[in-house]
Amino acid sequence: MFKSMVQLSTSAYLLGGLLGLFLLSPVMMAPTPASMCTALKTLNGSLSNRRRYMKHNFPIKYTIRVHYEEVFKLSNINRMRLHVEGLDELVLQRLWFQVNRGVLKKIIRVMPERHPSRQYTTELERRFRDAEGVFVQSHPAEVFQQELPESIQDTWDHLTEEPSRVPESSWRSASPKSLLDNLCHTMHCLFSECFASTETKRDYCSVSHWKKGKKKNVRPQS
Repeated sequence: MFKSMVQLSTSAYLLGGLLGLFLLSPVMMAPTPASMCTALKTLNGSLSNRRRYMKHNFPIKYTIRVHYEEVFKLSNINRMRLHVEGLDELVLQRLWFQVNRGVLKKIIRVMPERHPSRQYTTELERRFRDAEGVFVQSHPAEVFQQELPESIQDTWDHLTEEPSRVPESSWRSASPKSLLDNLCHTMHCLFSECFASTETKRDYCSVSHWKKGKKKNVRPQS
């Protein structure tokens, strides 16, 4: 009888563990919702015009001041994945929204009302906020209350710090176009399911992938 009770207890424990994993799996392993991909593809459509509005409508070598952490590149993502133990992709996606929300605000802030790129950038920010709204609605509220890994939390704190309290050494200069390039490349990396190709497998997190794209767009000199 005692043996039967032990077996029953063990079975209940295992069942409870499996149930716990089942309940966690929608948060940890669920594919990107279709509504999220729709919003991101709409944003990507706007980003396809970034060269026209962010390069040609600004003076040569024009830069704006941003947080060090707002120069958010593929190399940053790859480094975090390598060094932050047990890093959840959802945490990186949350950080991506936090970073680029600030980037878009800073770009708009330097533009006069009649700047030829202001309407484009304002619309881009609106589509970005739409995507962020879908992202938040796609996950349980408790996901956004979970404690972040220490290094990610440090980055988050720097991003939300009052500008007057940010030391001079923590500012960087970057061109508006390079910031939107980063936004686009890292979006494809972190939400790769939304941009998957049926023809060939593409590694959007690889810097070489985007360098190949640049070479294809270069026109031969006559």
